[in-house]
Amino acid sequence: MHEARLWKTLKDDTVECYLCNFRCHIRNGKRGICGVRENRGGTLMSLNYGRLIAQHVDPIEKKPLFHFQPASLSYSIATVGCNFRCLHCQNYEISQMPKEKGLILGEDATPEDVVESALATGCKNIAYTYTEPTIFFEFAIDCARLAQKEGLRNIFVTNGYMTAECIEEMKGIIDACNVDVKAFTEEFYRKVCGGAKLKYVLENVESLHRAGIWVEVTTLIIPDYNDSEDELRGIARWLKSVDPSIPWHISAFYPAYKMTDVPPTPKETLHRAREIGIEEGLRYVYTGNIPGDVGESTYCYSCGRLLIERYGFFVRANHIKDGKCPGCGAEVDGVEL
Repeated sequence: MHEARLWKTLKDDTVECYLCNFRCHIRNGKRGICGVRENRGGTLMSLNYGRLIAQHVDPIEKKPLFHFQPASLSYSIATVGCNFRCLHCQNYEISQMPKEKGLILGEDATPEDVVESALATGCKNIAYTYTEPTIFFEFAIDCARLAQKEGLRNIFVTNGYMTAECIEEMKGIIDACNVDVKAFTEEFYRKVCGGAKLKYVLENVESLHRAGIWVEVTTLIIPDYNDSEDELRGIARWLKSVDPSIPWHISAFYPAYKMTDVPPTPKETLHRAREIGIEEGLRYVYTGNIPGDVGESTYCYSCGRLLIERYGFFVRANHIKDGKCPGCGAEVDGVEL
């Protein structure tokens, strides 16, 4: 256990957690919607601090981040728990464990352990991922501060539901985020994601971008749920209004958890979504979960030249020179390309 951050006392030993936009009011002895933050005698405690359920070395492209230290390795960690209850979650065994089984499992680790392991495995960054990193923010931020001193970058792979107060604490410490924009309707977020609100996610993408954090956005396309042309065009137009250089990853859905009766996403749907993104003026639009697709690689938005060739999560060739297209000299958006 570890005392939580971003909470305040109300009355009668009730506390308000303002780590995420559910802003739970938690009575003494109860937990928040994430299942890992508990009010103990009027003090909010993080029950999953340093309890790692996953530790892996991944290519950064798996996050996915395509314009941030491409071809680097990410030391990727997670605890159990999540503030969403997505019906299609692929990591539901660990994300929903505290709520469905009442368990908070994991191997004990310190921030020093995490940073030492990242350095020993040749990683250039640490990714807080697999489950929602906001709900293990205390541990993530302690790791991130130490990692920063050792020259490592820090990445959140997130549903984007943190509060403005949380983003303020991320400034200058978290370097990049991949944010899920799961759909473009409030109904989807309410019914499929467990009562969340789209508007907070959109606001947070804009806030993270303004904070100087490198942002990439992912949308998992689920047949008959969020695959209409109007909805996809709406995401693309909104994203362009934030910044046309923000990469948009459009990924294929495969049946999982409570949506095993929904078919996988047809390739044609992903290809059309990519066309829509490009038509709307986005510079970088990628297809995901279909290895070998042309949409995995990076092309110059100015002249169309192949810049980074990928297969799946792996970079085959990087032709960028000094941050520019070797063909036309256009600046390529990103970090340490």
